[in-house]
Amino acid sequence: MIVPPKLIVVPLDFSEDSNSALEVAADFGARFGSTLCLIHVVPALPKLPASVSIFKEGEYEQELHREAERRLSELAANLSKKNVQAEAVVGTANDVPMEIIRTAEHRNADLIVIATHGATGWNRLAFGSVAEKVLHLAHCAVLVLRSSQREKKA
Repeated sequence: MIVPPKLIVVPLDFSEDSNSALEVAADFGARFGSTLCLIHVVPALPKLPASVSIFKEGEYEQELHREAERRLSELAANLSKKNVQAEAVVGTANDVPMEIIRTAEHRNADLIVIATHGATGWNRLAFGSVAEKVLHLAHCAVLVLRSSQREKKA
């Protein structure tokens, strides 16, 4: 017997692909009464000594958090209008896949719905695939959705 997911984690980078993954997850949420956990991971910026830094890293990081919180809250509000319950989480880490996995484990997620960006060749070799790492390391089910860019190239 298959048990419907109670909590679905949806990593978002606000790209077209991640928005498509959100649509799929929202459909699951509507069908099964699942709650969605929308997560965006902000990079952890190193704090430079004041004598060296002309940037205000702390202020910039806070602005990234505020903007991510605003966008996620907006998405959650739109989902609420469709009778899909959603919560927003902004993480901070340089290891995005591990932050997604930590969030899923901490919240006892049943499913992660994540999009690929279709990186191939040197790009994939240099940066790796967030979706691939999540798929291999997550302790719950993972639904990986193919990039729309890959379909356009074919």
